[in-house]
Amino acid sequence: MRAYLAGPEVFLPNAREILDRKIAMARSYGFTPVSLGDLVVPETETRRQRGLAISAINEKLMTSADLIIANLTPFRGIAADIGTAFELGFMCARGCPAFAFSNCLDNHFERVSRLYGGEVLLGEDGRHRGPDGMALENFDMADNLMLDGGITARGGVIVTRQVAPEQLFLDLTAFEECLSFAAEQLLKQTASAQ
Repeated sequence: MRAYLAGPEVFLPNAREILDRKIAMARSYGFTPVSLGDLVVPETETRRQRGLAISAINEKLMTSADLIIANLTPFRGIAADIGTAFELGFMCARGCPAFAFSNCLDNHFERVSRLYGGEVLLGEDGRHRGPDGMALENFDMADNLMLDGGITARGGVIVTRQVAPEQLFLDLTAFEECLSFAAEQLLKQTASAQ
């Protein structure tokens, strides 16, 4: 099965090294990896055209894949990389099996609470709210409920671990655990379909 490997690793200074490690690990679990690091972007006249070309290539890569394994480690803030979230939604909309991992054990509610400096109160409506009056999701989920929900609805899991801050996007232990679970789940599904 072709596994689309989504995540913000493409932004790392050593992106090629990390992507190559993920690709090798995916192969060792029997997957044919589809990675953003594999794309070749044509020359364009403007930065916007280049961005659109990358988007089109990514969609083509996703369309060629059978499942997704997404890195939901909070990126540049309290939540998963927005591009990864789009890719996860795209693959879920296609009906593909979805799996994810995060190198952060704190759930979405805990991270948003920290953003507000802990100034979160239970409102009269029974919802937790920050000092700006905005409600917080409090569902004990790794990220936004739509990400957790999409993965769960497709039989997947989100593997979470806590790693040192300097290893946030370098430690692939949770990724490997996710690969192992995905391989096991898909093997069971294949066996039961026969």
